[in-house]
Amino acid sequence: MMIDWSHFTPWSVLAGGAMIGLAAAWLILLNGRVAGISGIVGNLLAPGGDKGWRLAFVAGLVLSPWLYRLFAAPPDIRLDDRWWLLIAAGLLVGYGSRLGSGCTSGHGVCGLARLSPRSLAATLVFMAAGFAAVWLMRHWIG
Repeated sequence: MMIDWSHFTPWSVLAGGAMIGLAAAWLILLNGRVAGISGIVGNLLAPGGDKGWRLAFVAGLVLSPWLYRLFAAPPDIRLDDRWWLLIAAGLLVGYGSRLGSGCTSGHGVCGLARLSPRSLAATLVFMAAGFAAVWLMRHWIG
């Protein structure tokens, strides 16, 4: 995947980050829940529990790109990697989020905002693993 730097729009990126922060703040203030996507989806699939707000949250994630299309043209997305490699990467991310007791949204957005040392350590490990994966893919594998 290549970034089209000539069409980079920092204001839309800033607005998107602010909306993520606002949604995370609303969820914790109004519902007492952390906006960690892996935990929300994982507990949505588990038997029992409170499914209503989890289903609404995931529906918002799934439907928001379609809502965006009403106001702007969708970006041109091109994937250059092999499909099996993308599936393997997704499975490794899922395994890592279970191993780390949370994902980047739970630790990186919500945990760091709460000044959690555990979330800081997890986010540093997530980022280091991501940097290493990109370096390996670009220089060794592909």
